[in-house]
This record gives sequence, C-alpha cells and structure tokens, in this order.
Amino acid sequence: MLGVITANNPFKVLIYVVVLCVVPCRCGAPSENPACHLNIIETYEDYEYIKEGDIMIGGILSMNALMIDYLVPVCFYDGMLCVGALAKNYRQLVDFYFAIEQINNNLAQLPNLTLGYHIYDSCGDPRKAVRSVFQILSGTREPVPNYSCVGKRNIAGFIGDLSSETTVPIAQILTILGYSQISYGATDPSLSERITFPYFFRTVQNDESSYFALGKLLRQFDWTWVGIITSDDISGDEEHQHLSKYLYSEGICIEFTVKINDLTSVYTDHDSAIIYLSSTSIILLCGTVSLFFLLQLSHVTSVLLKKTLILSTNLGANDIVIGYDQDIFNCSLVFVPGYHYHLDTPEMRSFLANLHPLTFPKDKLLEDIWMIFHLCLSEDPNKNHLYEYIYLQRLQNCTGQKHITDLPYFTSDYSSPQVHLAVDIMSKTLHDMNMQLSEKSVKNREKHHYVHQLHQYLKTLTYNSSDGPTFYFNENGEYITRHLIYNYKFANGLVIKNLIGESSPTWKNNTIPRARCSDSCLPGFRKAPSSSAQSCCYDCVLCSEGEISNITDSTSCFKCPDMEWPNEGKNHCIARKEDFLSYTNDHISVFILSSSILLFIINLLILRVFISYWDTPIVRANNRSLSFLLLVSIKLSFLSVFLFLGRPVDITCMLRNITFGITFSIAVSSVLAKTIMVYIAFKATKPGSSWRKWVGVKLSNSLVFFCLSIQIIICMTWLSIYPPFQELDLHTYPGTIIIQCNEGSAIGFYSVIGYMGLLAAVSFVLAFLARTLPDSFNEAKYITFSMLLFCSVWITMIPAYLSTKGKNTVCVEIFAILTSSAGLLFCTFLPKCFIILFRPEMNTKSHLLGKKTLQPT
Repeated sequence: MLGVITANNPFKVLIYVVVLCVVPCRCGAPSENPACHLNIIETYEDYEYIKEGDIMIGGILSMNALMIDYLVPVCFYDGMLCVGALAKNYRQLVDFYFAIEQINNNLAQLPNLTLGYHIYDSCGDPRKAVRSVFQILSGTREPVPNYSCVGKRNIAGFIGDLSSETTVPIAQILTILGYSQISYGATDPSLSERITFPYFFRTVQNDESSYFALGKLLRQFDWTWVGIITSDDISGDEEHQHLSKYLYSEGICIEFTVKINDLTSVYTDHDSAIIYLSSTSIILLCGTVSLFFLLQLSHVTSVLLKKTLILSTNLGANDIVIGYDQDIFNCSLVFVPGYHYHLDTPEMRSFLANLHPLTFPKDKLLEDIWMIFHLCLSEDPNKNHLYEYIYLQRLQNCTGQKHITDLPYFTSDYSSPQVHLAVDIMSKTLHDMNMQLSEKSVKNREKHHYVHQLHQYLKTLTYNSSDGPTFYFNENGEYITRHLIYNYKFANGLVIKNLIGESSPTWKNNTIPRARCSDSCLPGFRKAPSSSAQSCCYDCVLCSEGEISNITDSTSCFKCPDMEWPNEGKNHCIARKEDFLSYTNDHISVFILSSSILLFIINLLILRVFISYWDTPIVRANNRSLSFLLLVSIKLSFLSVFLFLGRPVDITCMLRNITFGITFSIAVSSVLAKTIMVYIAFKATKPGSSWRKWVGVKLSNSLVFFCLSIQIIICMTWLSIYPPFQELDLHTYPGTIIIQCNEGSAIGFYSVIGYMGLLAAVSFVLAFLARTLPDSFNEAKYITFSMLLFCSVWITMIPAYLSTKGKNTVCVEIFAILTSSAGLLFCTFLPKCFIILFRPEMNTKSHLLGKKTLQPT
C-alpha cells in the first residue's frame, strides 16, 4: 500500500490516512497515532471568506474533498472536519473573487453600491452545507436560525453548491426563507420542479439533458450493450433510474448494474465476476462522487483496464475522479458542460499572478493548496507535521518562486466559468432590480427587498455574451449549455484531453470498443427476437421473398415496388426481369423463326410447283382453286407466328388470335370443301346423277365463305365485348415480369378454337368416310390423315396450354400452329408434288381416266 502513495496523487493517501488514523482513534487508541496529538481545532477551522458590502451574496462552495464526522471525541476534537483541498475547487473560489472584483470596479454595474460576499466551504456534505447557510444568515460562526447578529446586513441571494446532494437541502431551506439561489453544478432533475423550488436557478442543465446526449453518443459509436457502475445510495438509484429510461428510449440495453457501497461495506467477488464476465467493453459511471466510491472501484482495477469508461457530467466535472487512477480512466470519455465564453483574459491572468500566500496570508485554503501541491512549509509547525504525516512527503521552504499558475487548474485549459457566470448573472439581476426600484422612489431602493422578489428578475433576465448570442434561464430555471465530450489519454504522467469532434479519440488497444449483445444485422437481414429478454439481443434473419432491408440492424423488411425485385443480397431493389418471347434474346425464338421461315419457303415452292403445272390433271383434280386457297391460308398461318414473338402489346394481342383463327378457318374450310367435293365428284360420275349440278367452284367457294363468315362473326363479337390486352404477371415467377396477352374473354378464345375444331372434326369424318372411294388418286385418304394430325395437335394443345405460364404458353400455341399447318401442307400436297415432279407419267388424263373404276360403296 505504501508503494503506490505519491505526491502526484494525494487522494489515495487521504483515504489511506483516514483508514489507518481515524479508525484507531475511534477505537480509543489515539496515542498510537502521531496525528492524533496535533491541535486539530487550529488546523481545521471553518473555511470562511467574508467581504462586507452594501449588498451581500452568500456562497456555499465545495472546496475540500472530504468531511469526517466524529461522533465521539477523537483526536481532541468533536465535530466535522474538512480535509483534502482541491486545486480545481479552489479555482472556483478564485473565480468568485474575480467576479466580485470586476463588478465593484465597474461603476455602471451597481452605481453607488458595493457588492460583498460571505462564503463557506460545504466539503460536499449536506449537513455542513445546511450549517453554512445558517452561519451566513446569522453572521456568526455558531448559527442562530431565523436571527441575524449583524444588524442590517443585506443578503441578496446565494451561489452554490456544486453537487446535488448539498444543493437540494440548501434549496429547501432557501425556498422557505424566500432567497434566490444559483447553483453552479447541481444536476438533479427534481430541482427543475418550479412549484417546489421557485427560487432555484442553475448555470448547468439537469441530468436528463446529459442522458439524452449520452444516448446520442452511444448511438454514434453503435454501442447498444453497456454496463453501469453506480453508488449504492439514493442519488445513485435515482440517476440509474433516469439513465436507464433514456438509454432504453434510444434502443440501448444494460447488461449489468453494479452498486458500490460506502467504505464500511465489504466488496464482494460477485460484483467483480459480473464485470469480468460481461461481454460489453463500455461501462458508464454515475452516482455520488466520493473518494470512498473510487476506493471501492479500485478493487476491480484489473477488470476495468480492459473496459472503456464513460463518466456522466457530475463525475466528469470533478477532476479528482479522473486523477484518481490513471490506468482505469485512460482513454475514457468524460461529459463536461460547455459555455459560450472563457476566463482566459489579461485581467484574469493578472489576478492569478498576484494570488500568493504572501499577499493573502489569512487565506488558509490558499495555504493548504501551497502545502499540498507545492509542498511548501507553513508558519504553523503542527500543521506542517500533520501534512508531512498525511502525504508522506517532506515539506520545504518556498521563497516565493512558486506560483498558482504552475498548477494545471489555473490555466486557460481548465477555466470553466460556472461560478463566475453565476455571480455575474446575480449582479446583473441586482442591477436590473435596483434600476426599476430607483425609478419608483429612493425609499424603495433603500429597502432592498431582495427576499421573495429577486427571482422574478432572474426569470426575465437576458444575458448577452461578448460574442453575440443571447442566453437566459429557461422555464425550469436552467441556463442552457452545450455538452462537451473529452477523451482522456495519460502518457508519461501527463494528461491529454481531446475534444470529441475536433480530434479522433484514442482507444485502448487502438481499436474502437465493442459494445453489442449481437452482431449487426447486415442489409438484407432483419432483427428477430432471440431467447434473451433484452431487445438488443437478437438473431439475424434473411428477408422473406420479395422483401429487402437496406440499412444495418433493420427491424423489418419491406417489399419492393411492383415493377422491382430484390437483388441477390436482398439489400436493394432492381428492375424485374422481363419474360416474353424476344426476337433476339431467346434461342427458342430463333428456332421458331427459322422453322416458320423454312415452312413458308416450302409452301412457296409447292405453290410455285402448282402454278407451273396449273393445267396438269393432278392439279386440276379436286378443285384447284381450293388448293390454291388452302396453300395461301397455310402460308398466312406460318406468317402469323410473327405476331406471337416480341414484346406483347394490346394491338398484337388482339391480332394474334384473330389472325390465326381466321387463317386456320380458311384452311380447314378449304379442306372441308375439298372433302365434300370428292364425295360429290364420286356421286356425279354415275349416269343421270343429280349431283352433277353441284360440281363446280360455286359450291366450294360458298362453303368456304359460309364457314369463314361464322368464324369472323365470333372474332368480331369477341373483340367488341372483351378483347385481348397486354397483361403483366408479377406473381407466377418471383423476380420476373411475365409480359403476356390476357385473352380477355375465355369464352371468346375457346369459341374460336372450338369452332376451328368443329370444322376439322367434320372434315375428318367426311374424309374418313370417303377414303375408300375408288379413284386413281383418291385425295380423301390424305385429307383424312392430315385432319387426324390436325385434331390430335389441337386436342393435345389444350391441356398443355392450360398448364403452362408465360412464354411457355406462347410456345405451346406456336407449336400447335406450326405442326398443324405443316401437317396440312405435307399430307395434302406432298403426294401431289411427288407425282408431278417424280412420276410425271401418272400426271396425265389418260392415266387418271384409264384406270378409273368407280363402284358405289
């Protein structure tokens, strides 16, 4: 224990002395401790500062770090002792001095009046703070409540205190008495209640604003899984409760909470194990600021070395906390209030240069600062002996070379104007109040009715800063400030403060701490609740089909627009793939086009053969006009395939089915007419047959026209009632837009197909019956086979058409058109072409008539 005690860290020494010296004294063994033989009464009198003036300001400042309450006579003294003067807190007292001096030197501020003060050190203890209030109001060292021993002493208001623990009881007393109060550090949210504390104001914001800023900071670094170490007292419980509420509102979860008791409690290994086993690297410190709290914190130093600590404003404003253990607080983040101006002025620097025990010999606290931080001897040998015993350092004579500006808290880097601002605001309010009173009457001005009145002027005060902005107290009596976040780095005994936002923070192990219960869900995933009750613990689930998430840690996925679909990573929407029989992008389209063109060319060649052999018997047989009409209709059927390719639009959707329906009706009608004409020709060959009058082109043309007319009527009715149209199918295939033709009316579509099938069926039956008619070239046999093929194709096409989707449906329809058309072409005309081209001896009239044997069946 003795090995870690140094002059650079006197606060550990202070605790060490309290444990080793004070406790044995309370056990009745004062003779064993040299410090107990000292005259403590002379060494530790109340730290009191008085300067009389026409108007007095009471001040309750926390300048010493610790107060010890002796319940039994110990070390020759029964009472409360303040020990451990802090340089930073003494700087606040200096700022108070300086503000009063500036005001009194400014003749326009309080004309014909001087401003005085009566200040006590509360030592951060509520009992000492309450006692100090009554001491100021009574004007005596022993307080006399509700009585002033100084006659017409005019107390206008109070400045203080630093902590909420001391400020709340002060505010309760001053509310009853009607005195206005401006705190320079209390952040308890309860003090914002204006009904309870109508006379209370503060130059800082309450804890809720810092909690809000803390939540934003954690979110900025993506820290959602944190631990909390707080003091086990009312203040710690309240702060933990408010902090938890704000953290949860920001989606931040608390992994653990460890409450540290006072010095008398036993620190358990259970608390250490909780911190050690925690997965988070971020721990928040909150609660009451005390050296006992820091002493207990040292029990888990080895664990905290791997963690990054974040200090709330009430801890961050006390540099004793940061300086207590450099290893623990290295690379920590500290919240401090930020103000719109600083005190680094030539006047302030001159004031600090003259601040020395030789020029202020009655300032005991200044003497303590010199002894603690400069190791200078005082004129009191007993006090010298005590300080050497406490801090284990030998004091020396100082000949005046030491200056207070040698201490870091008295440079511009540490010049927080909290106290100076409070005094300045109080003086400006007094000025405004006195000006209004003087306008009414001199008598009212002389009465100085500040009690129960000054707070009305504080509420309406407008404070203009030197750089332009205007500031004032809000409805809660709070002076709005910024929140600055410092990153503390200790190196070679020096502290480096980096302001977050102006420079990059330094982290332990040079890596940003990790504070998440679960890894982030990347875009394309969503968070799903896990078995843990904490909302920050979750599983990452891939977005459902058709949904995306484009941010990290998305709680839900959302659907893409209708015309878009998630990409492979499901993190953004892309245009859906369009599905239709394209002329260029589909191999099947190339095959269909090639087949259609090839069949079209074959059709042209057959037509050319028939034209070339126009007058030959085999062409003239069975009505050559029907043969030419059949060839043309089959050729048009091959060309109608082009309407089924490419991106469908409304016009092509209407034309494709109408075109192939009409062309096929012409073809099948022609075949039906040819079949009937074969039968009539057989009947007409009998002598005296009445069938002769039906032989000729009129009957065949009439049959074709009649059959075609019915199909045209069906098509026109379909188009007029519910025509086909372009349709976008977004649901059949995920991520694909099927651009297809909706038939509009299913009745119309199947009526066209059904009528065409009816014609084919009739043709097949008649051809089948006429297949055995004797003839040298009986065309009915070939028509029978072609109609059988035609009907088979279209009967098979119907279930295939109904069971496919998208371009496959179109392919089925095209296949039916090509195969049925090709069947008609080849079965009907290839045998004739074979005879014409390769058996010309059979293409003679004599051959046909010579071998003709007609027998009725």
